[in-house]
Amino acid sequence: MKKLSLALLGLIITITAFPQANKKAQTILDEVAAKTKAYKTIRIEFTYQMENKAQKINDSFKGVLFSKGDSYKLSFTGQEVISNGKTVWTYLKDANEVQINNVSKDDDSFTPTNLLSSYNENYKAKLLEENAKQQIIELTPNQKKNFSSVKVTVDRAKKMVSSITIFDKNGSSYTYQVNKFETDLPYKDSMFSFRIEDYPGVDVIDMR
Repeated sequence: MKKLSLALLGLIITITAFPQANKKAQTILDEVAAKTKAYKTIRIEFTYQMENKAQKINDSFKGVLFSKGDSYKLSFTGQEVISNGKTVWTYLKDANEVQINNVSKDDDSFTPTNLLSSYNENYKAKLLEENAKQQIIELTPNQKKNFSSVKVTVDRAKKMVSSITIFDKNGSSYTYQVNKFETDLPYKDSMFSFRIEDYPGVDVIDMR
């Protein structure tokens, strides 16, 4: 769950600054970041694909992500992950169960503010290739992580992230393809809180 969430926030907020990035990659990321940070809200329809050729695994599903500041709502395959920036609710539809956690304050916590301040210190960026339609940038963590690299594809005309792929150390890749990207839609703050009364009989597991 954490890996999925972290990558999706990367699609929204991208990266603000990379002291160790080459100049071209730095310019691209700065332009995309400036544009995406200006949006009040964002809605993304995406396709997720997990692939491991050695183990003959190829799974995929579709989902939707809503974001407003540090608040978000992520819906996919019978699950919802909702956060108001302080609390995270993970709802499992089939089990009618919700797990409640505080938002983590470590470097990998799933909030735009934390990611914006940590990516610039923890990753190196390199421009791999570009053409008339897209630019592909590789991000490599400076410190040991459970993945080796991240590939970000940028739509050159729209100056937005169109896909992101995480490569982990066991040979698996996790790709998130943006199918639809909408901005500045009117979302109420109440959208980013889990109302127990709206889920009759829900089993509440409070892990705070």
